[in-house]
Amino acid sequence: MAKDHIKLIADNRKALYEYFVEERFEAGMVLTGTEVKSLRLGRANLKDSYGRFKKDGLYILQMHISPYPFAYYDNHDPLRARKLLLHKHELHKLYGKINERGYSLIPLRLYFRDSKVKLEIALAKGKHQYDKRESIKQRENKREMDRVRKEYK
Repeated sequence: MAKDHIKLIADNRKALYEYFVEERFEAGMVLTGTEVKSLRLGRANLKDSYGRFKKDGLYILQMHISPYPFAYYDNHDPLRARKLLLHKHELHKLYGKINERGYSLIPLRLYFRDSKVKLEIALAKGKHQYDKRESIKQRENKREMDRVRKEYK
């Protein structure tokens, strides 16, 4: 069985600090040609982007894909809403959860999988300030333990 070839384009590191991730989904995206070419150059930013349901499906909003520098005409809008492609049962599940209080759809990673652009989105709940401090404390403790373990090897 052949392995999938994955090339990371953009990562939303802050998302794991800001949110509790409940469940992850892999979605395709409807893109224009200049957007794909710009993504091949690695020009994307997931910061402050989020998912929303509109009347005809699920969209990712505020995801910035820089204009393709070599396009002669008909370049894309960098912040346009882009439709996400998921299975119907996944859309129904997400729609039910999003309508619950406190849940958000947050993009985690944008990558190429076998020449197709994929977006990993997460069903997430926002963290409070005390939860964030707890995360920092756990991360520092883990670093300290790894450092001590490395000393004794």
